[in-house]
Amino acid sequence: MTKQQDNQEIVLAKRPSGVPDQSTFEFRDIDVPKLKEGEVLLKSIYVSVDPGMRGFMDKGDDDDRGNKYELGKPITSRSVAQVVESRSKKFTKGDIVYGRLDWKKLQSFNADKLEKVNPDLAPISTALSILGVTGLAAYFGLIKIGNPQKGETVVVSGAAGSVGSVAVQIAKLKGCKVIGIAGSKEKIDYLENELGIDKGINYKKTNNMAKALKDACPNGIDVFFDNVGGEIADDVLEILNKNGRIVICGQIAEYNDENPPKGPRPQHALIQKSARMEGFVVFDFKDEFEDAKNQLSKWYNNGQMKYKENLIEGFENIPSAFIGLFSGDNIGKQLVKISEIEKQ
Repeated sequence: MTKQQDNQEIVLAKRPSGVPDQSTFEFRDIDVPKLKEGEVLLKSIYVSVDPGMRGFMDKGDDDDRGNKYELGKPITSRSVAQVVESRSKKFTKGDIVYGRLDWKKLQSFNADKLEKVNPDLAPISTALSILGVTGLAAYFGLIKIGNPQKGETVVVSGAAGSVGSVAVQIAKLKGCKVIGIAGSKEKIDYLENELGIDKGINYKKTNNMAKALKDACPNGIDVFFDNVGGEIADDVLEILNKNGRIVICGQIAEYNDENPPKGPRPQHALIQKSARMEGFVVFDFKDEFEDAKNQLSKWYNNGQMKYKENLIEGFENIPSAFIGLFSGDNIGKQLVKISEIEKQ
């Protein structure tokens, strides 16, 4: 087989200590693979980068989906790709597909492990944002666990991110008062002026978060959708209402900590308030994915829901896009565009 210089992969070069940097990754020139029966050759179009991938870089056993990354092996993440060659009856050349793919420009893949993307439902990149894992996480976390009721107060941390920006909109659609916490004026403006939340709190400019939350939520907090963790979560406990619900979706504040800080233990407050705190992963609800996608696409196509992508161009910029998540660079879903769709 002849070496093809136009194909590359990105592998895990070393396990990071703290925040990943460029030395965490290594680019390699690789061959364009030959297909086996039942496989398709894919050209990467969009690659998703998500904070939760940080945990897959640490040592330890696989989670129940086998997501730990191996040293010297390609990083994987949710991606949209186009079929450029097929030896499967499931897909034909030109089809757009979605799955957890390697960080490669071109790759062979088992067709049975891919889903076809319907470009008529919404733009294909939404398979990685509002109609993808992040949108589904917001939907199931808020609807199934948070169970917001009309007139209740919902607080969302990481509110301008890929999950948070969907969660705040669902809460508004449910008739709730919505408070969003984010880390820049630009993000607060986006949340208040474009997504229509009731109040944004810039935690980087707030000296007393407990007071800011009390001022924004004079009637207390009924639902807290937590994407961040850390001290903000501690402050929320103080004004959580009777029968309040805390949804644990992410803990980005602690992903890079080798020794995560020990905050107040919440058990006593939960007992006092008859409250509930529940963590989840989106795949807990995999049997309901299609119904959720249909609802999210309906809201989107009716103009009731918006989404924003922080789009970065170029395969060579995937590591930088991932690293940027931990400095709060993105508003909305962080995506890397690798190539254009080839019209058939």
